[in-house]
Amino acid sequence: MSNPPTYDLSATPPGHSYTVTVKPEETSRDAWARVIKDFILFAAALVFLGILAWICFTTVQSATATAEEKKWAMSFLTGAAGGLVGYLIKK
Repeated sequence: MSNPPTYDLSATPPGHSYTVTVKPEETSRDAWARVIKDFILFAAALVFLGILAWICFTTVQSATATAEEKKWAMSFLTGAAGGLVGYLIKK
């Protein structure tokens, strides 16, 4: 392994600044644990939102649901669709 280069931080070029950060190295085991955790959280959130969307969709389609319940369900479905479009477009 070669030594990292050294820099003299007291002699920066004019018009430049520097920032120093120290980060621990992430091992492959730590990276896998982070990826698995993120995937499980994402999947759980996706399942939860899917169940809510299914409940709202069946509420909108129901003949026995009141107008207020349908209005609430449509508000959620509209927000979910807008959030999905915003996520996909990223603007």
